[in-house]
Amino acid sequence: MKNWLLLLALLCGLAGQAWAQQARQLTGQVLDDANGQGLPGVTVVVKGTTIGTGTDASGNFSLSVPAGTEPTLVFSYVGYLASTVTVGSDGAVKVRLKTDQKALDEVVVIGYGEVKKSDVTGSIVSVKEEDLKKVPAANVMETLQGRLPGVDITSAGGSAGAAVNIAVRGNRSILASNGPLFIVDGVQYNSIQDINPNDIQAMEVLKDAASTAIYGARGANGVIIVTTKKGSAGKTKVSFNSYYGQTDVAFYPKVNNGAQYVAQKREANRTTGNWTGTADDAKIFTPLELQAIANGTSTNWADLLLRNGVQQEHQIGVSGGSEKTKFYLSADYYNEQGLFRNDDLNRYSFRANIDQAINDKVRIGLQNQLTYYNLDARRDPTNLANKINPLFTPYDANGGFVNYPNNAAFLNPLADEQPDAYANNTRRTRTFSTAYLSYQILPSLNFRSNVGLTLSNDRTGIYLGQYSIDRNGQINQASYGTGFETNWSWENILNYSKTFGDHSVNVTGVTSLLTFNQENSLAQGRGVPVPYQQYYALANASQVVSPYTNLTRSKLLSLTGRVQYGYKSRYLLTLTAREDGSSKLYTGNKAAFFPSAAVAWRIIDEEFMKGLTPITDLKLRVSYGRAGNYDVAPYSSQSVLTRIPFGFGETSASGYGFDKRVGNTDLGWEISLTKNVGLDFGLIQNRVTGSIDVYETKTSDLLLDNFLPSTTGRGNIIENIGKTRNRGVEVGINALAVETPDFRWNVGLTWFKNKEEILELGGSDDLVNNRFVGYPVRVFYDYEKVGIWQTSEVDEAKLYGQKPGQIKVKDISGPNGVPDGKISAAYDRRVLGAAVPKWSGSFNSDFAYKGIDLSFQVFARIGQMINYEYAQIFDPQGIENSSVQNYWTPENPSNDYPRPDASLSKSTMQNSLYGTTLQYRDGSFAKLRGVTLGYNLPAGLLEKIGLGSARIYIQGKNLVTVSKIDNYDPERGGPITTPIPRVVLAGINLGF
Repeated sequence: MKNWLLLLALLCGLAGQAWAQQARQLTGQVLDDANGQGLPGVTVVVKGTTIGTGTDASGNFSLSVPAGTEPTLVFSYVGYLASTVTVGSDGAVKVRLKTDQKALDEVVVIGYGEVKKSDVTGSIVSVKEEDLKKVPAANVMETLQGRLPGVDITSAGGSAGAAVNIAVRGNRSILASNGPLFIVDGVQYNSIQDINPNDIQAMEVLKDAASTAIYGARGANGVIIVTTKKGSAGKTKVSFNSYYGQTDVAFYPKVNNGAQYVAQKREANRTTGNWTGTADDAKIFTPLELQAIANGTSTNWADLLLRNGVQQEHQIGVSGGSEKTKFYLSADYYNEQGLFRNDDLNRYSFRANIDQAINDKVRIGLQNQLTYYNLDARRDPTNLANKINPLFTPYDANGGFVNYPNNAAFLNPLADEQPDAYANNTRRTRTFSTAYLSYQILPSLNFRSNVGLTLSNDRTGIYLGQYSIDRNGQINQASYGTGFETNWSWENILNYSKTFGDHSVNVTGVTSLLTFNQENSLAQGRGVPVPYQQYYALANASQVVSPYTNLTRSKLLSLTGRVQYGYKSRYLLTLTAREDGSSKLYTGNKAAFFPSAAVAWRIIDEEFMKGLTPITDLKLRVSYGRAGNYDVAPYSSQSVLTRIPFGFGETSASGYGFDKRVGNTDLGWEISLTKNVGLDFGLIQNRVTGSIDVYETKTSDLLLDNFLPSTTGRGNIIENIGKTRNRGVEVGINALAVETPDFRWNVGLTWFKNKEEILELGGSDDLVNNRFVGYPVRVFYDYEKVGIWQTSEVDEAKLYGQKPGQIKVKDISGPNGVPDGKISAAYDRRVLGAAVPKWSGSFNSDFAYKGIDLSFQVFARIGQMINYEYAQIFDPQGIENSSVQNYWTPENPSNDYPRPDASLSKSTMQNSLYGTTLQYRDGSFAKLRGVTLGYNLPAGLLEKIGLGSARIYIQGKNLVTVSKIDNYDPERGGPITTPIPRVVLAGINLGF
């Protein structure tokens, strides 16, 4: 062995000597072309090889290359244009790199136009194509969770095709919508889940009033602009993207097993004196239960319902064209099988984008999106599964299904999975088409006309068998509902752009007309004679339920103007004005005016910044604007008729009267005023870039649903009353931490804090809807639990009408403002917490080593309270099953949960003994949102097999969640239905 090592060392030495004799040493220096200073950290690579190095603090480098060659060196550095130099016989190299203006000249899409990134005056976040692919998902907004400062994105649930909740800079409105406006290829489109992430070229998020004001009322809650891919002249390119993965339940809390259920029921009856030992089991358990206890039976009903699901997507895209005609085509199939059986989504989408130059002045284009959904939805069965007795099984001794395992006390939770028992299917076809005509009237004057059309048809059929969970032994029921939606828009845009020496001017004028039309119908029947007919033969039903039809229409007419002025591209001004008129509001209040102004100062271009070389970009932004919201149901300003059934003796008849909701003839706009101060910066040749924004939004004349006194004989009215305010700070930072010829490490950080509060409610606090001045819109108002009454506190508990083992709440106040020895709803309830976080943030890290890439993302929401559904599953009587809790007994003086008590019903504990206080939890969490490991096949191999690019990858999503709640993902906000799944998938991206 030693001889072999000696020989190997000798061979290595000879090889090293041979290399030294055959190699030549190159030395050189890399300088900044503008100031002549040496640039540290520049990557120097011999073209076509892996030989490379980096420059030192003075810009010097040294590199060994084979002797007798004239290598080509490639110099690259963040913030500078790459340079290629062929080295002759002279070994000394001196290179001057020029600043890369591409980052500053990068085009950012704004409302009805584009500007250079350096000229942006508002608060805008850009998202590029590569960022959209880091976390594959059916909904593109899910891929951006935690990546956008000021944009709060959470999953609405874990069912197949579940939506996401999106809020930009908090909740301004209480009744009206708080969701952002989506603009796809210049036209409004509400169904963002239809757009395949692989079809998107870029996205911009407009957050402040100066950015969104050009959209007027529609942009009050922020605007997200989506630009889909276009073709380009040259060789036709084909891309194929595919992934397949499995999902499972990573975080789902378990209820009592058989032994725990028995123990809690025994304790509940011990409390009443009905049980003193196992000899008394016959008093509290049925013979079947006693047999199950003896056999050790314990059924986890949730485990029988939950399964491993599937997520998969396969997409092909084709792009190309000539100088005059450019096209992009794609087809996509997405399939998701949820965590419950009969929860399945199939989505088929097709896109065709075509741009045609008629001549040098006229261009036309057409973008078409066709999406078809086939969705089988499942009624969540876990509410029943978490309450049913675990001592029983779903099947009898012969394997037959048992509808009522506990002698008709509870229906079998697996009932909906039985043949012909349940069906809920939706078929939806949605077409989104946009067309444009662009006419370059003069070199500086352009006219563009956009037309958009959305057509949506859907049918939902539901069949509930006699022993389905919903019918629970009643006669079966079927329904057939249809919906038809037609929305179209027409916008004309005139744009003038001119540069006069140091001055630049851009003027934009827009006219806009949007119409919204929706029709719905519903037919129902009970007593369908043949179950397999489901909802297709309602005429055969023995009982026909009255059919329902509905039509709603609304329009929005707008006129907009914007002026953008720049002096030396250093001092920038944007002025915007828009007038909106909505048919939803009452005559005289339909129209409103929304102006805004923004200024920006590129400090980096000032003379006094020339010597501050570490700072490579610096811009200050200030904006102020007015926006509006009218997003309430159509006809809210009108009192509508409703049918009132009655009878003359045995004969039925119909009458009509006004609906309980009263129309408001003063209904007007909800108005928001927003201030924003922002700073954009770049450091160390833009290796570190970021932005900081501070904002305040005040919203007045809130659209609120106000209850009327019962003496009026009416129910409610929508009024313009109340005010809210949102104040916040947003930080976004991106840094290229390491860059060498073989290794690259990029990190990103976002952090944002939003303080949301109600300023006015048009009177006192709204106790009915839990709305309070000085607090966020969604809060939890209740008694404050401080523990459980202990044995040593028997006398004090008696003063409050309670006893040891029951919930102890805080005596906060009384009529005189001090604790009075009584617990009352008027004085002893308070706001315990809010459903919105105090701050949110994320950390992203991307590594690349040669052909290998690794990325991960951590996402956090801190300071939110949730109403935890699992904590509410507690039956003091021990009849229903309960969540696993540390409840009080004389031997276990816990302060967590009250003592089980067979004489105390669940509703009594909830309503009279402060049981609702058990459900509030700190919902703060940090989540490993996604981890991706990929490999790009080497160029040599790709050339042999005829591919332009190929990448394979594996990914995990929702892998780890850290919170104060065990076995639960607090992103849901409290519910335990349809848990958010963990996903592990593998995928491939090919380019031809």
